Amino acid sequence: MLTLGIIADTHIPDRARRLHPQTLEFFEQAGVSEILHAGDICVPRVLAELGKIAPVTAVRGNRDWFRQPRLPLHRTLAYEGVTIGLTHGHLSWRGYLSDKWRYLTRGPQTYRAFAEKALSVFPADIDVVIFGHNHAPYNKRHGQTLVFNPGSATVPNPLERGLRPSVGLLKIEGAQVVADICFLD
Repeated sequence: MLTLGIIADTHIPDRARRLHPQTLEFFEQAGVSEILHAGDICVPRVLAELGKIAPVTAVRGNRDWFRQPRLPLHRTLAYEGVTIGLTHGHLSWRGYLSDKWRYLTRGPQTYRAFAEKALSVFPADIDVVIFGHNHAPYNKRHGQTLVFNPGSATVPNPLERGLRPSVGLLKIEGAQVVADICFLD
């Protein structure tokens, strides 16, 4: 079985000073082979810290435009025959501004709306789509595709009371994929 660590929206140092203290220990104990970061990293030292546990693959979030300009907005990865799309979820600078305008004029989008937006970037036959952006965990199937957001490891969505920092694990065995949201204390 292959285990991937999934993390998003760390926002260091703009919203948090450092990674949640349990993050590295959790990924190490889970024996992750690789860590996928779905953006809003902010500073390179976050990737270096995670890289002490396992290799890191990341995409650029809306807070990474100037600090992580070389990261792509989206990636398609393959592990043991399973295709994974990795995106932050804002899609582009224009998409980010559109999200903000929609929030100010209509209120927050549903979690499903964020998931469908992330899905729109990838081909319909992709097995898994991982995204971030709204700081809220999401783990559901849309047709044959597993759509997964680990939530934020440092700053959970403030609109959902009692939501704790979280990361995720993606376990691949053969063609079977299981995703778990893991809340940190």
